[in-house]
Parts: sequence; C-alpha cells; structure tokens
Amino acid sequence: MAISAAALAFTSAALADDPKSGGTVNTIIQPEPPGLVLGMVQNAPTRTVSGNIYEGLLRYTTDLEPMPQLAESWEVSDDGRTYTFHLRDDVTWHDGEAFTAEDVVFSADVFHRELNPSARAVLQHVESIEATDDHTVVFTLTQPFGPFLLSFEAGTFTMVPEHLYAGTDFRNNENNDHPIGTGPFKFSNWERGTVIELVKNDDYYEEGLPYLDGVNWHIIPDGASRAVAFENETIDVLPSGTVENFDIPRLAAMDNVCMTEEGHEYFSPFAMLWMNNREGPTADKRFRQAVMYAMDREFAKDVLWNGLGNVPLSAFGSNARFQNDDLEPYDHNPDRARELLEEMGYDGEEITILPLPYGETWTRWAEAVQQNLREVGINVETQATDVGGWNQRLGDWDYDLAFTYLYQYGDPALGISRTYLSDNIAKGSPWNNVEGYENERVDELFNEAATAYPDEEREKLYREVQEILHEDVPVGWLMELGFPTLYRCDVQNLVTSGVGVNDGFKDAWLDR
Repeated sequence: MAISAAALAFTSAALADDPKSGGTVNTIIQPEPPGLVLGMVQNAPTRTVSGNIYEGLLRYTTDLEPMPQLAESWEVSDDGRTYTFHLRDDVTWHDGEAFTAEDVVFSADVFHRELNPSARAVLQHVESIEATDDHTVVFTLTQPFGPFLLSFEAGTFTMVPEHLYAGTDFRNNENNDHPIGTGPFKFSNWERGTVIELVKNDDYYEEGLPYLDGVNWHIIPDGASRAVAFENETIDVLPSGTVENFDIPRLAAMDNVCMTEEGHEYFSPFAMLWMNNREGPTADKRFRQAVMYAMDREFAKDVLWNGLGNVPLSAFGSNARFQNDDLEPYDHNPDRARELLEEMGYDGEEITILPLPYGETWTRWAEAVQQNLREVGINVETQATDVGGWNQRLGDWDYDLAFTYLYQYGDPALGISRTYLSDNIAKGSPWNNVEGYENERVDELFNEAATAYPDEEREKLYREVQEILHEDVPVGWLMELGFPTLYRCDVQNLVTSGVGVNDGFKDAWLDR
C-alpha cells in the first residue's frame, strides 16, 4: 500500500480577495504559558503560541486528513509497518542551520521518548527510526498501528533542533528561553506578564508566507479586561478560552466580529476530573461512581458553557472513534450517590478539589461541583493554585480531585489510552495516567486494539474496554468542550487546519 502526499488535496478556507502582506495581529493567550518549548511543555497555552514557532512533519484538515508540512510526501508499506517520509530540502531553523532527517530522528527517538507522554504512547509501537539520507526518514513499526499517520502534528511530534539540544539537560537548556523552530514566525520577545511577541520568519520555505509581519500574544490576567480589550479593538483575535463563556454571546453580536467553532477537530478537548485512585476515599470505585452521580453536568454545560459542547457518555467522546453507545449514562442522581457512599461506609473524611486555573468559568465549575458533592454528604474543600502550582501538584500526585482537560486526538490509541494504561504512570507530568489507575485487562485491551485489524476487530476490543472503565470510573468524565474562536472579520483565512489558531497565523492576512 503506497500513499503519496501529492495525491492528497490541500484543503483550506477560500480567500475572499487576494491576500495582502503586512500588519501585526494582536491576540491573547490565557493563562500565560509556563514555557514555550513544545514537547517539553504540552499545556494548551504553550501549544497555542508555539504551534506558530515549531512544526511537525504533517498538518491535518478539519476532517483529519494529513497534509504536507516538513514532510512533502510519504509512503506506507503494504504490510503497514514501514512509513517513509520525504522531507523538504529547503527548510532552515530560525538560527539558519539546515533542518535534516537527523533532527527528526533526534526529536522522535530521543527528545520525545524522554519528555513527551503523548508521543511516548505512539513510540511504543515503533521499532526503529532511521535517517536513510539527509531528507528521508524511515519509521519501522513493531506491527501495524492504524492511527500512526495522525500523530505527527506539531504539538505531539514537535521537531526540535538536534544541534541545540543533543547531549544537554533538556529541561535546563539555555535555548528554552529563546525557542528555535522552523515555523512561519520566530520568537522575538517575552515580557513576562505582559506580552509574547512573534515576528515574521523572512526565510520561511513556503513561498509568500506568512503574510503577517507578526503576532503579539497579550497576557491580560483579568477576564473582564480581556473582553474590554476586544470590545475597544485593541485585540483582533480571541482564541478559545480567552474570555469567559458568559461574555461570548455579547461579543459575537458586535459589528465586524466573526466566530467559528472549527479548528479543534484534531484535539477534541475533553474535560475530566482527576480522581486519585491510590489512597483515601477516592481509591474506592464506589466513591468515584458517587461523584459521577452527584455532579450535574447538564447544568455545567447549559449555564457555565452557554450550551457549547456535549456531556460525554463515558471515557470516549463522541468525536472519538469506536464509542460504545450502549453504556448507561451517569445522569444526575443524588440519591444513588448517597446510596453508594453509605454502602462503602464513607465517614466524612475531607477531600480537596484542585480547580484548573484557566479563568473564572473553571473557578465557577469547581464551585458548582463542590456544591453538588456537599449536597450528597461529601466533605470537600477547594484549594486554588496558579498554573505552575497546578502542574506541580498533579505531577507529584498531590491531590484528591482535580480539574483538567486533555485532547483525544481522533483515535483512542492516541489520546484516550494514555490516561488509563498502567505503563503510563510516571511522576512529573500532568498529562499521563495521573490518577494511578491499574487494570491488567484494560492494558491488554488497549494494547491489542491499537494494532488490531480491521476496524471491526478494534471496535470489539474498544467496546469491552469502555464497559470496564465505565464501571471503574478511574476519572470523572465532565464535558466534550466547545471552544469558539472570536475574531475581527477583516482577519482573513485564520482557521485552515484541524488545530485552528495553533498553526493558523501562517495563512492569515489582514483585509484593512
């Protein structure tokens, strides 16, 4: 089986007029990212800013079809085990050094194996990665892995420069403060607490791109002030999550304001409540089931999220493949929650909730869940922290309940299994199996389903794993998030891929 990128249609939004060059877009990042080196840091704010600095081998349409990026074409062997990527030969890093196949090998086989749990989950299926010449890389898999071509987006398989990172302490590398990528924009300045400035990469290899002179990512801690900045036209683009949900209807109704919900198809953001499976009341699945029955998730969707998004049935979101629709939903049922707590002999031991420090909507959500739990007799307190503290506490497993959202990446083998596989339990990351769930049968099912063929066999395995997870409730399933992007209508061609503004500014232009 051979696949060539040349045979794939490059789909993007139709341009109303001929693109114009020049101008700087002012946008917002909220909260301020803890760092800008993709792969090392995978927070959503880091992905949003740095997806315009760094690149992957591929991009993806809103239908999740692969498009060329650093790889201009590729082939897959008939047995589904060998993927050969042909790289562009005209790419340079922002410091002027040539991008080569050795950078790909280093990025995937060294950098990401050490730092990146998302990439590591994919790499467990990879037997070897070889640069056969300066512009050809061959990935050999241990066995066929159906979603392999979906894993090369910039935030998952970021290409990092070998000449700057090889042989160093990655986390303390001096280049972390001045990230070097291959993307359409270069890092210029980061005035902490105020703005991150990116400027046009004049040596970008895609002819004529980018059109913009730069992108300024403003850091405005107060949600009301962010809304005002957009109202008074200081800000041109509001990426998802940068204003509170209750402000969206008003802002979207303004003159010269457009809104789109496209650009999140690749990520399928899925909000969850981490529940510590290791100790305390949360180690008992009956307690975790009680939490699910106690939460009024429909209220959260309708009131806190303005009806955007969906309440998930279980571990697999509706955008994920192979969802088991036959599962019994965890509807809001306080009486059932109290029965389960009485059955397990819950004695009123205090537990804590760690909100996600991403704005007032998340704070309100934590307050709503706290109220729901107290109504069924759970003694719960909220412990707020900043982004760094949130990362630290989850990485150290220092929590009882904690809000988060993770990306599902269109296929269970990429974005779902990592949360539940026992070999993905490791301190130091808030993005792996943070809850400490261990189930040998679940491990077997996820691992077998990842490489099963054809899809009918994968579906059987995934249906069974969902039944087990639905009973065990390793985490609380909160919401398939709806994330609209608001922007001035004269910002043209902003969303051209399944990751939206994370890589969209290279195609954007100003019609002013």
